[in-house]
This record gives sequence, C-alpha cells and structure tokens, in this order.
Amino acid sequence: MFVNNKDGFMQRKRTTDVCLKMSLQKNREDMEADGISIWPRMEPFLLGPLQVAPPPKLSLHYLRKMAIYVQTRDGCCPALGWPMWRHIACGKLQLVEELAWLYFESFDLLLGHSAEERLEWAECLSQCSCKAELDQQRNKLSVDTLQFLLFLFIQQLNRVSLRTSLIGEEWPSPRSRCPSSSDRDVKTSSHNKNWDDQAHLSFLQTHLVDMVELLLEPDQLSPSGQAQRDCQVSLEAVRSLDLLLEGSLGPEKPPLPLHRLLSRGPLQTQAGYSPLSRSFPLHQLLSCLQQCLTLNPFGITACLHSGKKLAWAQQVEGSMKRAKIARNTHMAPAGSKMVLMSQVFKQTLAKASDKLTGANVKIHRCSAAFIYLLSPLRSVTLDKCRDSTVVLGPVETSVHIHSCQNVRLVCVARRISVGSSSRCTIHTLTPTRPLLLPGNTDITLGPFHTFYPSLEDHMASVGLAVVPNAWDCPSLLGTEGVIQQTDSCCYHLLPPSQFHMMAVPFQMEGDTCEVPGGLPPAYQAAVVEKQKRIQSWQRTVMEARLSKEQKKLFQDLVEVRFHEWLLASGHRQELDSLAPPTLADLRAEEGHSPHTA
Repeated sequence: MFVNNKDGFMQRKRTTDVCLKMSLQKNREDMEADGISIWPRMEPFLLGPLQVAPPPKLSLHYLRKMAIYVQTRDGCCPALGWPMWRHIACGKLQLVEELAWLYFESFDLLLGHSAEERLEWAECLSQCSCKAELDQQRNKLSVDTLQFLLFLFIQQLNRVSLRTSLIGEEWPSPRSRCPSSSDRDVKTSSHNKNWDDQAHLSFLQTHLVDMVELLLEPDQLSPSGQAQRDCQVSLEAVRSLDLLLEGSLGPEKPPLPLHRLLSRGPLQTQAGYSPLSRSFPLHQLLSCLQQCLTLNPFGITACLHSGKKLAWAQQVEGSMKRAKIARNTHMAPAGSKMVLMSQVFKQTLAKASDKLTGANVKIHRCSAAFIYLLSPLRSVTLDKCRDSTVVLGPVETSVHIHSCQNVRLVCVARRISVGSSSRCTIHTLTPTRPLLLPGNTDITLGPFHTFYPSLEDHMASVGLAVVPNAWDCPSLLGTEGVIQQTDSCCYHLLPPSQFHMMAVPFQMEGDTCEVPGGLPPAYQAAVVEKQKRIQSWQRTVMEARLSKEQKKLFQDLVEVRFHEWLLASGHRQELDSLAPPTLADLRAEEGHSPHTA
C-alpha cells in the first residue's frame, strides 16, 4: 500500500511538472505575442562598474556576508550611511578608505540628483579646509542599501578570469545571439564591457539568481546562506532591482520600472505577486525574469542597426568615407540616449545641439581628428583614438579614456578616468580626483584652459561648479585598491612653461568670456609672462623704424617661420580643416557626397 501511494505521488508529481512546463511555455508565448519584455538598463552598467578588475573582497561570498550584516544591524536599512559603509569596507572587507569612498561616490553618480543639489554639495565641499570637515560633510550622505549591494555586485562585470585571459572570451556565454565582427569591434574590447549591451544581458542571465538572493531577508536563508525552498522575495527587494532592470508591455509602450511591471498587469500572475503579502515566490519570480530578459532596445546594438544619422551644423569635409556616426536621441528615454562616432579620420567636427544634451557619447577609433561637442553631456568614452583633440561641453557624470594614444582632451566633468593609454594630455576642471587605471604611460594633467560663450550656463545645468577642483590630485587605482602617490611615473603635471591657452574657433551666443574659475596662479603667471614677451617684441619692431621694403621682408620671414612651426607642431592640419573646402577639394573626393551622419 505504501509503495502504491509513492508510485501515485510520483506520477502526480510528473504530471504536475509537465503541466507547469506547458503553462510556463504558454505564458512565454503569450508574452512574446504581447511584446512584453524586460532588459538591462544601460546607465548602471555603463557608468557603474569601475573599468578595472574589482578587489577579491567584493566577490559574491563577501557580499553575501555584507547583505546579512546590514539587514541585521540597526541603522543600515533601508539606507546605508557613509560612516557605516566605511566601517564595513575598511573593517570587514579590508579596503582602504579612499577606495571605499570611490565606490560610494560612484554609486551616487547614478542617482537622479538635481543640478541645484549638486551645486549645493559642491559649495559645502569647497568650504572644507581639513579632512575632519570633509568627513563631517560625507557623514551626511546615505544610499539605498539593497541597490548599493547590487552596485557592488556588478563591479564583477570587468573581472578578468584566467579562462578569459587565455581564450579571450567568457565561457559559457549565454548570449541571445552572436554579434557580427563589425559590431563587436565598435562595441567592446576584451577588457572593457561597460558599453557592450550583449555583455550586460549575458551578465544578468548568468548572475540573476545570485543577485536576487542577495536581496533576501536573512530569515529566508539557510544556515549555509542559500535561499530556502519556497522563500518569498519582498516587493521592496524587487523595487531595488529597478536599478538594473526595466521593461515595457509592448513595442510602442513606454519603459517602466521593473517592480511596476511585475506587480500589476499581465506579469503579475506570471511572477506570482501576492498583493496581500506584497511578495513574490522566488523561483516563480526568477522564471518570469529569465523568460522575459532580452537585449536593451535602446542599447548600442539597436543604435548601430537603426539609429539616425547626426547632421553637423559646423562641419568641414575631409576623408569621411569610413566614418560611422549615429544616434538614438530621437526615440530613447532619458538615461538611454547615446551618440556613437567611429573612425572619423582627418576631420574637424563641431556641434552644439539639443540632440547632444544628456547623451552618452562614445568616440571610437578616431584618428587625426578634431572634435568639438559643445553641449551638456551625460557621459563620454574615448576608445582606441589616436592623434586627436576632443573638446567637450560639461559632462554630468564621467569621461573615460581607454586604449588611446596621443590624444588631447579638454573638458569640465564630474569624473575623469584613464586606462591603458599613452602620451595623452588632459586639461580638465573636475570636483573629483582623476582616476589613473592600470596600463597608462606618459599621461599629462593640466588645468582647464578654454571657454565658449554658453559654457557657464551649461555647467549650471548639470550641477558642475568651479570649486572644488582636483585636476592635479589623481588617484592611481590598481586591482587591489588605491595605490599611494609614491608611484607617479605614469603621469606628470604640465609644466607652466609649456602651458598655452586654447581658443574654441566657433562663434556662439552666450555670456562666458573667460575660463570659469580662472587659472591656477602658476599657470596664470606663465600666461602673463608670454603676453609681456609679445608686447616687448611688438615694441621692438615699432622702435626699429623699418622701411616699407624691410617690413615686407620681415613679415615674409615671420610667416615662413610660423608655417614651419605649424607643420612641426601638427597645428597646420587643425587650421586647414577649419577652412571651407574648395570645389577642387570636393571633386577630389571622387564623387563622395557630403557626410551627414
């Protein structure tokens, strides 16, 4: 009789499993028919993970311990303050305080603070005269505890495993499709996945279970730290996943936060949400998410395939046959707007437009180019560029330089980071210490040294002030944490004797008529000294009382020397590219039509 009951139970279980699989398959087909989808949000992966392998103490094992710790201590949930995070990071995870603050500050960059709030914070920091006062201001800050746990977890995005370093690709890689070689060349390198939406999807598919289990309350876990059978995930925990996931109910529907998608409408039943307990069964929630996960429809893959071309109001034709420039700013929601520029060669491009405002910009494989993007930007990445100059409007979050050679960058940005680059010069105004990642050689740091008429208005719109300014205090970041300043061979500060002002060569409207905040005293003195030498030279020429023929000869000689200097310094190409093309130049393009990307 016992055997018969067992056989009957097993038969009923097999029948139930088959019915459940059929039900899930039908639900998935219904969702596909309705166009319901969930995808990785772009900005947390683009701006969140530091573009260097994380410390071992940020592994899943230690983050699980941290999750239990913060959920069982008073004053840690739902908000985690800087003092408690410093205690955990330095006392429990053995991170140095500077690295702990770097992660805390990096997460804060993702949050939707208003420009006014950013400016108020900058004013508070500018009034700090010692570390004690700085700590007092930092102690006022707090972050969402569960979202910060997820933020720390996605630092693993740029972890380099032994297998990856040997074969050059993650394995296994459950990607929805294999991107073409041209897509991959534009999107990613083997050590930088922040722009790669395929990598974002793969990361979530691989680690979704671990991330959701991090959010469980301690009483839902077994003594070994694993999720118990039939445990529940609270709506508050799912709400924290809004940091990484969003979706829509159809192709023409607006994006919605994850918790809103799952707690109402068609997905409520599929995810098992109970309005009474305000929770989801873990396994049902995970099954629903895995079935609905897809590529971000506003990501770099979609932009490359269906993005609009970007017309340039100020453009001089050059060799543009290889250039690829596209944008999705006409249809992407805030936080997903992007502009992609690739393979611009021997070309000067300039634009100040609302189409750039708030966009994440990637400048890829540009060579011998001069690029001016004079609008408030969300973030900028320079990847594998050479022998180029890039001048940017204020950047609300971060500018990252990766694998570049002989690039000059001029910008105001909340953060600057440089990795695997050589012979680059960076003129910046930034409230945070520039991050110098592994692989850099001969990096030159100089003060911000230019302006354009609407610069100060643009700075105010993204919450960037002239103080504090940490352009000359970089942090050298290695895989084990912040390296002390004793090893500074990879960078140097620009000597004042080599400093020159830069002029933006375009007419625009606005009130800014000088460098915001002025120049550091040593560099201002160098500029004054150069002006005195010019005035002295002009007086010498006037007092020489040259004849008309002598003046003509002298002028010819100066022009010859000036052109020789232009050629030797590389500025000749920059000036030539600003001149309108002649008819002969256009015919020389062999029928190539003007580029309007």
